[in-house]
Amino acid sequence: MKNTEKDRLNNQTEKRYLWKRFGNGCRETFKNPIKLVILIAFPVLMLGLHTKYGDMLRFDEVKYVSPIFLLLIRNIIPILMIGGTVFLLILFGTPTGSAKFSDEFARIGFTNHAGEVPVLIARQKDKTNRDITIYEFDGMGIPLADWESKRQSIEAALNIHIVKLSEGRNKRNILFHAVPASGQLSDCIEWNDSYLVQDTSSLVFGKNLTGSNVMVNLAKIPHILLGGSTGSGKSVLLKLLLMQALKKNCIVSIADFKGGVDYLKVWHDKCQICFDEDALIPLLTELVAELEWRKTVFRETGCANLDMYNQQSGNNLQRHIFACDEVAEILDKTGLTKEQKEKVSQIESKLSVIARQGRAFGIHLILATQRPDATIIPGQIRNNIDCRVCGRADNVLSQIILDSTAAADQIPKDAAGRFMLHDGTVFQAYWFDDAKLGG
Repeated sequence: MKNTEKDRLNNQTEKRYLWKRFGNGCRETFKNPIKLVILIAFPVLMLGLHTKYGDMLRFDEVKYVSPIFLLLIRNIIPILMIGGTVFLLILFGTPTGSAKFSDEFARIGFTNHAGEVPVLIARQKDKTNRDITIYEFDGMGIPLADWESKRQSIEAALNIHIVKLSEGRNKRNILFHAVPASGQLSDCIEWNDSYLVQDTSSLVFGKNLTGSNVMVNLAKIPHILLGGSTGSGKSVLLKLLLMQALKKNCIVSIADFKGGVDYLKVWHDKCQICFDEDALIPLLTELVAELEWRKTVFRETGCANLDMYNQQSGNNLQRHIFACDEVAEILDKTGLTKEQKEKVSQIESKLSVIARQGRAFGIHLILATQRPDATIIPGQIRNNIDCRVCGRADNVLSQIILDSTAAADQIPKDAAGRFMLHDGTVFQAYWFDDAKLGG
């Protein structure tokens, strides 16, 4: 790009940024009492000076002196008052560290095609968590996907951990919630029953970078897809979720085509566990029948969901959780006979019904996989699972679970129990010893 064109774009950017700082200053002034007092005091002071000394500046016509210059001298105090007020608003609207941020972006080559770096236009503490700082940038036309791909470089350059990265008030603005780089996740956080959430539908995953619990509300996001390579902690996280479901009086069913060896006897006592297609098909048939029965009952009573029905009827219909530790063992049709493929198709069909309709009726899926194969989980099931969690993984598995390679890029290859949620939240899952389940 020619220098003249770059200069023109830079001038446009400077003007736009100036207006943004002015507008931001207006907003910040009315939020901050000290800034508001300063902004009011300055013109009052200038008006006082104009009243006291204004007559001294009213020169008569002076030969060889421009009338325009004399007019400016006579009104110098009002001019300074207006200019100073505008300057204060721009100053109040300029977040601290904006120049430093621009310099760091330039150092790592994070620019648009015109060579412009993103500009910090606002920063503030998160009202719900004072440990988090919210940064708002004019992204200079750099799309969110590019911010995601450069996330680690940005974190290193700015010496922060990005908790959440998203678009702002429009596609041009980029927001990220961040904590200082000194805040690190523990490698192991042992589960304690005090972490259990009291409501009947929320399950806790672990702690994020701010020390807050990461959780999912099944009443709003009904199904969970877990991904992670061998040793990522995926099975421990699955058991953690199922343990909480049992403590909340949910009915838990588990499909384990590895013979149940991964589940201690206490799981067999508390859950229904099936080991092959012949046992799984009747189990899923019962769940679909339960869903249809609840659909009829809710319709007749005018209830939209399970919680409403239980509240209005005084009954205590339980939530059903169907879990599978390795869904590929169930849905993979490779090398199967025609009869076996028909069984898998029946299983797919029933899982699809639950995935599409289970939320309102309290019937939920928690499916886990370590297989990086996009064909294993049919789209009609996968597309209805909104809660996605991925641990240590390669690019393919991360793409399948999260629709991006973020987990492969951001979770260390030797990390166990470290996961990323579908919204980009990184957390350390609680470590749960299932030998204590019976306690």
